[in-house]
Amino acid sequence: MAEIRSLDALKEAVNEVAAEIMGEEPAPKPEPKRDQWGRAYATGKRKDAVARVWVKPGTGKVTVNGRDVAEYFARPVLQMILRQPFQVANVAGQFDVMCTVRGGGLSGQAGAVKHGISKALTLYDPELRAPLKAAGFLTRDSRVVERKKYGRRKARRSFQFSKR
Repeated sequence: MAEIRSLDALKEAVNEVAAEIMGEEPAPKPEPKRDQWGRAYATGKRKDAVARVWVKPGTGKVTVNGRDVAEYFARPVLQMILRQPFQVANVAGQFDVMCTVRGGGLSGQAGAVKHGISKALTLYDPELRAPLKAAGFLTRDSRVVERKKYGRRKARRSFQFSKR
């Protein structure tokens, strides 16, 4: 390859390499990852909550820590959060979910289960990755509680000021 001394020469070199790459066959499609029982497994996280999620074909039954989802997550908002990945991927009612979740509060746990379901669906069927990725369900929400600082009442809150 010739020595590159200008931006135009760099552009030409990049175009040549791109043409070589495009001439080759496209990248292979990712294979589904399932265990011997036909389930896909993924771990979801949110705040301090960690969810282990197994997804398999079924009727849409969701079990959290051995209990029904309506019993474990009593608030309708939390149940809606769990249904979002299925609605975005247009597979509502086609998969059974079994998960265990630990740590954090109910809201963080619901977010962790949603993250785990999204990851497990992409492992079960790689075609579902595009809509879930576009909706932002495969990105781990990295926001966590800020630590308390010394000389402060909370992380940022100061002690009450008194003039006298």
